[in-house]
Amino acid sequence: MSQLVQQLRTMDRNYFYFLLSTAFIGIAQSVDGATLTNYLRDNLGMMILERSALEFPRELPGLLIVFIIGALSSLGDIKTTVIANILAAGGMFALGIIPPDYTLVVIFIFIYNMGTHIYMPMSNSIGMSFASAADLGKKLGRMNAVNTAALVSSSAILWALFRFFHISFTAAFSIGAVAYLCAAFCLSKVHSATASKKNSRLVLRKEYALYYWLCVLFGARKQIFITFGPWVLVDIFHQPVTTMTILFFIISLTGIVVKPWIGRMIDTLGERRVLCGEAVAFLFVCLGYAFATDLLPQAQALLLICACYILDQSMSSVSMARATYMRKLALTPADISPSLSMGTSIDHIVTMFLPILGGIVWYNGGPNGYKLVFLGGALIALLNFFSARFINLTAHKSNN
Repeated sequence: MSQLVQQLRTMDRNYFYFLLSTAFIGIAQSVDGATLTNYLRDNLGMMILERSALEFPRELPGLLIVFIIGALSSLGDIKTTVIANILAAGGMFALGIIPPDYTLVVIFIFIYNMGTHIYMPMSNSIGMSFASAADLGKKLGRMNAVNTAALVSSSAILWALFRFFHISFTAAFSIGAVAYLCAAFCLSKVHSATASKKNSRLVLRKEYALYYWLCVLFGARKQIFITFGPWVLVDIFHQPVTTMTILFFIISLTGIVVKPWIGRMIDTLGERRVLCGEAVAFLFVCLGYAFATDLLPQAQALLLICACYILDQSMSSVSMARATYMRKLALTPADISPSLSMGTSIDHIVTMFLPILGGIVWYNGGPNGYKLVFLGGALIALLNFFSARFINLTAHKSNN
């Protein structure tokens, strides 16, 4: 404890406020991750086609993000993230108080995700501004570890609130909204190297083609589990919100160790090996989802799918490797932030339409429809593996 206090005393003030903001965002993310699927299924009665169609407006901000961040670029990264978190707070709070009307859900899901998508690329850009070239992974790993520590504690509290106090979705979303507002306040106290105003511009270079392609594959890989991973647990295995909350708690708990470890692996092994390893793990996750009920009794199949869900969510921080790859690949430091934003927009070209296709496959496939969706995910994993093998930063450095 004394060592922790000493670290906090000597820590750069701006970096401290930035880490504190990621903790509050972790609290809000625990509300989203643990409750949104049950909110849509149990509170609104959505079926698979309605759920998959919702991904279009939910992910549309990600496609537009490069233009939105470009329009806000004169404000600088810090003020942009403050606005992002205020938007997220407003959207999440509204979800808790609106009547169960699909049109209203679409509107406020869009507003909420506008905020989270603006923050997404900006957070890596700000985080890397506090790091040297030698410890990019370490700094981002620490940022993710603080975020995850907040996820752990808030997930445990959220589970207790649902389990023993039977709180409503309104109360849960209100907690998340307040956390986003606290994150916005903390970010307003940060003055980093990236806080200066920038010219509005888009960056799309042929030299970054592999990064863009990896973003496309990441969008496909990510969306398989954002949309369909938890839906299998809630719709096929009929798991309540308390189960999803405890799973989110386990994911968060493992992340305290896994996220810094992934950061160190990026620094020591390099982006290529880390991304290839993620692709292999995702392949086995998809196969587990597809064949669990064929290989095991129902109870054991549920445990296997829960394990696959935890494994996949624990790998989410591998996205750090794409961010550090982009920074090392950048021809100029001014390219980093807009390129990360461009990558986010590119991956959302896939995330907007893939869920609709997956929902149609699930619906038309009958009882085994969801298995076909995850077999498609296995093919994406293989494509991701072979694509990541083309990463060659040594050749890039020799050309510059």
